[in-house]
Amino acid sequence: MNFISMNLVTMLYLIASVCFIQALKGLSSPATARQGNAFGMTGMAIAFVTTIALILKLQSEAAAAAAAGTGSGLGLGLVALGVIVGGGIGAVLAKKVEMTKMPELVAAMHSLIGLAAVCIAVAAVSEPHAFGIAAVGEALPTGNRIELFIGTFVGAITFSGSVIAFGKLSGKYKFRLFQGAPVSFAGQHLLNLILAIVMVGLGLTFVVAGGTEPAWTPFLIMTAIAFVLGVLIIIPIGGADMPVVVSMLNSYSGWAAAGIGFSLNNSMLIIAGSLVGSSGAILSYIMCKAMNRSFFNVILGGFGGAPSDAGGGGAKEQRPVKSGSADDASFIMANAESVIIVPGYGLAVARAQHSLKELVEKLTHKGVTVKYAIHPVAGRMPGHMNVLLAEAEVPYDQVFEMEDINGEFGQTDVVLILGANDVVNPAAKDPKSPIAGMPILEAYKAKSIIVNKRSMASGYAGLDNELFYQANTMMVFGDAKKVIEDMVKAVE
Repeated sequence: MNFISMNLVTMLYLIASVCFIQALKGLSSPATARQGNAFGMTGMAIAFVTTIALILKLQSEAAAAAAAGTGSGLGLGLVALGVIVGGGIGAVLAKKVEMTKMPELVAAMHSLIGLAAVCIAVAAVSEPHAFGIAAVGEALPTGNRIELFIGTFVGAITFSGSVIAFGKLSGKYKFRLFQGAPVSFAGQHLLNLILAIVMVGLGLTFVVAGGTEPAWTPFLIMTAIAFVLGVLIIIPIGGADMPVVVSMLNSYSGWAAAGIGFSLNNSMLIIAGSLVGSSGAILSYIMCKAMNRSFFNVILGGFGGAPSDAGGGGAKEQRPVKSGSADDASFIMANAESVIIVPGYGLAVARAQHSLKELVEKLTHKGVTVKYAIHPVAGRMPGHMNVLLAEAEVPYDQVFEMEDINGEFGQTDVVLILGANDVVNPAAKDPKSPIAGMPILEAYKAKSIIVNKRSMASGYAGLDNELFYQANTMMVFGDAKKVIEDMVKAVE
């Protein structure tokens, strides 16, 4: 039954790792995203088949040991059951999930990765010989204790933090911790610091404890505190910062997997976890720059203040605005030479990307130059708008990132803003604004501005948008899909 050698296992894991690296490289651009997905799926398939083959090999060896009275067989049946059940649930969810619900799904997946890391760590501490960490009756090596300690608390924080992020992104639950508004209280940061110190102290107690029996008391208390910390770190974060939270938790889940990989001496887990952890950290940094946040405050959970009432709240909503119809908007765009479209979450909710593509095709047929401008944190997760446009098969050469297109707004005839808010708010240019310094799409510089929204409600940051009150701005109220479809008919 020894049909696979450890050298072959190492080689196959290396090939899978190269596929994962190519996947990340491919996903860095919409033009190569599908190729990147293919590499990722190939790498995961190789890793999965190799792991099953390795389990069969170990089972064969264990069966031989059991026959000699020195060991017992492995539960491959339970592994197969887990794969079937988990894979089936994942396939159903992936098929049914709407694009607007993808952020919640990502948060849910992160929570499962964190919980898996905790469960594996508990099993490894309980039965280290089953993982090849130590022989029966021997104590856990100090190095493995350190790895299990780190993997456990990072995994626990990832799990509970991701559950809170899921609730905030979903917006379906009335429980206060799941509300989009930040939840804060006096002494919150001091409490977090004290809990973190106690958690680390208990973890070190577990590490230095000798003997063949693990120090369960400090280990379990440390794990419980980590679960609590995950909640406390995420609840003070408001809806405006959720894109950063998604990428941050992505990073945490990767490091949790890598930590457990060291304990299990599994090179595949180490490499894949490190890739996810490092890429998530880099993405978090990029998101922080895009939102003018401090990266270290994100890591420590010290960002996301209460929604600002800057701008007068309800009083400002009563200010007069110039509004028009879809026919008016289509007339303006059809007679322009250049149009830039800024898609936002309202477009995603309405599932209007296909209608938008049809509108762009008709405008292009009339000789209008049309481009899409994408803000790094548009929508509810990084890359949200890029995926939506790719789903509608929008040509990649029409889609531009913020830094590549911001210089063109001043020479553009018309900007069409669809459901975006904070990412085009010129308040970011005001040093006294809560979002001061946040890079925005400079749509306010265009000759004419058309904004489609359901209402004058503020965005995640809770700020009124001065762009809506400019003399050259026309508001078109209504569902994005219905409005765009009316525009298409009017252009014809």
